[in-house]
Amino acid sequence: MHDSLLKGKLFHPACYTHGVFLPTVCNTLELFSKKKLLLVFPLDAKHKPKTSQLNSSSTKNRNNKAAKLFLCVDERRFTVEVRNEGPIVSRKLVKPSTPTSPHLRSFKTSSIDQLAPQAYVPIFLYYHASNRDEIDGKRKRLEKSLSEILTLYYPLAGRYINDNKVVDCNDDGVEYSEAQVSGQLAQLLQEEVIKLELLNNLAPFAMVSANTPLALVQVNIFECGGLAIGFLFSHIIADGIAATTFLNAWATACCIRGINGVIRPSFNLASFFPPKENIAVVRPKNLGALIITRRFMFNGAAITSLKGIAKGGACDSESLTKQQPSRVMVVTALIWKALIAVEQAKHGHLRPSILCHSLSLRGRTALPIPENSFGNLYMMANARFGGECGDSESKMELHELVGLLDDSLRNALADCKKPQSGDDLVSMITNSSREISEELERGETDVFIFSSWCRFPLYEVDFGWGKPIWVSNRPKPVEIVNLMDTKDGDAIEAWVHLNEKDMLLFQTHPDITAFTSQI
Repeated sequence: MHDSLLKGKLFHPACYTHGVFLPTVCNTLELFSKKKLLLVFPLDAKHKPKTSQLNSSSTKNRNNKAAKLFLCVDERRFTVEVRNEGPIVSRKLVKPSTPTSPHLRSFKTSSIDQLAPQAYVPIFLYYHASNRDEIDGKRKRLEKSLSEILTLYYPLAGRYINDNKVVDCNDDGVEYSEAQVSGQLAQLLQEEVIKLELLNNLAPFAMVSANTPLALVQVNIFECGGLAIGFLFSHIIADGIAATTFLNAWATACCIRGINGVIRPSFNLASFFPPKENIAVVRPKNLGALIITRRFMFNGAAITSLKGIAKGGACDSESLTKQQPSRVMVVTALIWKALIAVEQAKHGHLRPSILCHSLSLRGRTALPIPENSFGNLYMMANARFGGECGDSESKMELHELVGLLDDSLRNALADCKKPQSGDDLVSMITNSSREISEELERGETDVFIFSSWCRFPLYEVDFGWGKPIWVSNRPKPVEIVNLMDTKDGDAIEAWVHLNEKDMLLFQTHPDITAFTSQI
């Protein structure tokens, strides 16, 4: 296997925006040298290939143009396009600057880690252009400080062993790439509607395997001197808050302060939540469907207006005494309202639905969990909309949905303070996950997954040349809504990932067109 691609790892950007996501096929492929998988087109999207019966052949890649790789699975033919990885100028594994001690070699993951999706999560940080003469110094500082911070965050440099639910902290390293990007960073960011597919080139894609690094970094250098840092981390060992904390720690190490200014992370969540057998895991719906990603901006004025509508529509005394709904709550409720309407249009009647929203458990339980704990420490708070025959359109009003969300969050926060042991808390979390899995299995209730990164200090990640001018996500292959702050902290970007037909209905919903701009 050439060093340009690590064994068991695969790059496949376009699978996230069109085509069909086929991990069972992709895991068996080995692409060599400067090839990158772009598309997988099956003849039958419902067909489940048997990887043991896979064989392939490819055309010659003439004049650096895309070539095609043909896969035969059970006599069915798949087409895979590959292309040269032009922008990548270097790729290496960055190891901790100091070897990890033998007694830290095995890092046990927690039962909450087991509940997390077995996927990689991307974060993109964009920085203003600077003097081209400073680029070499920045590149060297980034790589050197990454090696230094990995001495504190050593599990990220290891490899996950699924059978044992542990990370082998073997110091194999984090994948670190540098890419030269033609064009100006301003050209990308000043587009009226950013072509989200372009973001796929700013970070590698990875698939879970025993040999895939748990974190991957791609430093993109634009012609103007602007930088875009693409960071990819395995959700198996970290949630969004843990990843954000790592990025800020790396940035601190990159500055003059070095790692002496970094708060050491704690890796003891497994002592509170030991791994379990047969734990319930929520699988994404419509995996393999054509997923479209659109970015919708809720500006400060729109959010203020939505807060007023939500507060003004509540006429009962209990609702009037509640606090002003948050930015995230009113944006979530409005998107939920539009999604309910999409399902109503498809089925001809109101349907029950559950909105699952991620909720951090840091500082919210009765357990003495350190604030600097690294790993997954969150649960899903579930809000339920009835949709029974007796329900009317009035139940879909914004204030009604805000009330359902508020109740679900209040109940979840109260419930997570009750368990006096890790086992009891995990039982509560798994019961919630099991409820969602059962609803997905029955197919009679719509399930919408939301994740908010608002108030995460991603805009504080300063490597020594200023704070990011933008923080972004990228297209995903599953149906989910991601909420992110804008730089000023007042507006919210909603990254909505839906199947193609639902997206057409969603983006033309009257409330979406009235309160958002597509960017």
